[in-house]
Amino acid sequence: MRIRCLALAAALALSTSTVHAADVTVLRARTIHTMEADAPRVQAIAFDGSGRILGTGPAEALAARYPDAEPLDLGEATVVPGLIDAHGHVAGLGMTKLTADLVGTRDKSEVLARLRAFARDLPAGTWLIGRGWDQNDWPERDFPTAADLDAAFPDRAVWLERIDGHAGWANSVAMRAVTRDLAGDWQPEGGRIVRDANGQPTGIFVDAASALVDAARPPLDEALAERALVLGMQDAVAHGLTGAHDAGVDLAGLERYRRLADRGALPMRITAMAAGDGDALAALCRDGLYRHPSGRLQMRTVKVYADGALGSRGAALLADYSDDAGNRGLMVTSPEGLHEVARKAMDCGVQVATHAIGDRGNHEVLEAYADVLGDRRDGEHRWRIEHAQVLAAEDLPRLARMHVIASMQPTHATSDMPWAEDRLGPARIVGAYSWRQLRDSGTRLALGSDFPVESVDPRLGLHAATTRSDAQGLPVGGWRPEEKLTAFEALRGFTLDAAFAGFAENEVGSLAAGKRADFVVLAEDPLAIAPADLRELTVLATYVDGQAVYRRPE
Repeated sequence: MRIRCLALAAALALSTSTVHAADVTVLRARTIHTMEADAPRVQAIAFDGSGRILGTGPAEALAARYPDAEPLDLGEATVVPGLIDAHGHVAGLGMTKLTADLVGTRDKSEVLARLRAFARDLPAGTWLIGRGWDQNDWPERDFPTAADLDAAFPDRAVWLERIDGHAGWANSVAMRAVTRDLAGDWQPEGGRIVRDANGQPTGIFVDAASALVDAARPPLDEALAERALVLGMQDAVAHGLTGAHDAGVDLAGLERYRRLADRGALPMRITAMAAGDGDALAALCRDGLYRHPSGRLQMRTVKVYADGALGSRGAALLADYSDDAGNRGLMVTSPEGLHEVARKAMDCGVQVATHAIGDRGNHEVLEAYADVLGDRRDGEHRWRIEHAQVLAAEDLPRLARMHVIASMQPTHATSDMPWAEDRLGPARIVGAYSWRQLRDSGTRLALGSDFPVESVDPRLGLHAATTRSDAQGLPVGGWRPEEKLTAFEALRGFTLDAAFAGFAENEVGSLAAGKRADFVVLAEDPLAIAPADLRELTVLATYVDGQAVYRRPE
């Protein structure tokens, strides 16, 4: 296998330097999966110097049609349409390269060890920022406290985001920087400050409560913010992504993307979603839907939060958490607020994508959509539910009936499976992470990862969707295996269905004449290997507009 990969990498290295010198390139490979029903598998693709596909079909036929074309022979490689992550956070991914990485920590002592190592290079007085802790992976599974951080960092503010971004952990210095008194029994709307028996904050801030500490942080340097976008996109294309739907971008973030696009520095396609009812949505309503001339950046969607996350018990449930009596989670946006922003978006011609994890959160979103869309609920509005993680039995079929897209993340299931049933109990778990039920009901599934909550690597999503097992293949046969997808269905979720969710299916998502030459070169065929091996697919190159934006080092 290593010899084969090296040979393919050498062919790519020799060929890509001359692709743009020719008006036409004819690429051939052992297998090319187009995701087109009339020609699902071909031998060759022809594309022009602008990156537009001219045709697909037999290699000899395309070579005869374009006798002067530059050949790009990939030998035994497999080519698939460019993979699109339908829900991620590019700046957040980039910031993981610039802050303390706490993903995979097994207990609080490991968190502290990583923080000490990272803090060695920080100037005095600089906030220590990190992300990735998950108390569900620790022996005690209880939320940590400020006291756990204070002994190690008595003089430096520490602020650590939970893995899902729906809770934060602060030390006492960081809490003292908050201008409002945090003690008492009050709670911010859409959030929760965890307090002890005396009303004192413990250091944990859930959902909207995190904004109190975020506001106290020094503002992010503009150059650093742009650097985070660059790092995030570099990581994405190295894993085979040619596009991502960035779920929550304010106007300043869109401007950073625009500057990069103006410089030709976007290596992938970004479908940016306006962050809530804020300045970006106002700009869309004022100026119209945004599309950069390069075709690599657009904003036509607003992303709203209905509720919190299951791991921090912030997901809004219709009944109490099975492992926390009296707690039904949080509506980050009230039902009235969901109606209001949906109505505003519809009036502006903007697509709505709403984060909903709990069964109540999903129910309230469907109610808002049904009310606002009215007779249009049967049309091609393409409104989305982001995550659609826990659905009541009566709500699950409503997505298909209302033409609502389920934007789901397969690795959420394999990350959550050790404790999800503890939260929900045996009855509600039947409607959770229910990809097969949704797809069989007629719901379109746009797949992604929610990076950096999960890994940006789409191979892990393909593996999780088809096996419902972890990296060790456990549980044997998969967790709730009746919800598995086939490899083809999973690949479609990361290609054509993700493109459809971003109104881009006429440009990307499959390989056909007239579309963009966005594709991934793999050493193995994802539709011919065992699902258990999908995690180990070898990404040899990533192409956008017929240009290699990533090549695997030899």
